Amino acid sequence: MRLMIAEDSALLRVGLERLLLDEGHEVSAAVGDADALLAAVAAEPPDVVVIDVRMPPSHTDEGLRAALRLRYEHPAVGVLVLSQYVEQRYAAELLAADTRGVGYLLKDRVARVEEFLSALERVHGGDTVFDPEVVRRLLARTRHTDDLELLTERERTVLTLMAQGCTNAAIAQQLFVSRSAVEKHVNAVFDKLRLPRDEGSNRRVLAVLRFLGS
Repeated sequence: MRLMIAEDSALLRVGLERLLLDEGHEVSAAVGDADALLAAVAAEPPDVVVIDVRMPPSHTDEGLRAALRLRYEHPAVGVLVLSQYVEQRYAAELLAADTRGVGYLLKDRVARVEEFLSALERVHGGDTVFDPEVVRRLLARTRHTDDLELLTERERTVLTLMAQGCTNAAIAQQLFVSRSAVEKHVNAVFDKLRLPRDEGSNRRVLAVLRFLGS
């Protein structure tokens, strides 16, 4: 996999580059600001970019704006956004566009190497990946509490895993149940919450996350 990294912390940037190289990936650019990343992608688009939300010069949302621009100008490039904290507004902005090949992870997740590498692979494959903590916060703050109370405990667990971007097969593996059982729970969730049954796993994630964030 060909990757590019945009991270203003030199220590983390070098660490990410070393990790990815050790895993056999190619890192074609590792830069410290969003403008440098945009220029590098324009010159030779990679498979996936890993980008920090807050970057120079203002350290507010330069990275996010660069990610959104890349989604528009280079839709084939996967985008994995890293954030120090849960930023619901940033997550919502990412969701406003096409969610194929997009991920939003907290930086703490990078230390869990297997999870981070799995997220990269899933984004590269066109999946949507959202940090479990982001989903937990959305569940805690959603205004749809009455609707959520209609769900059984198992259906709520399935909803949480769906929001993270897990496929039915992945949910079945985590819960130690059959895929048909997962499909039954997924159908119940969509029925009880009156969610649109769009085709494709990414649209399913989008529907669930928009429901939680609205």
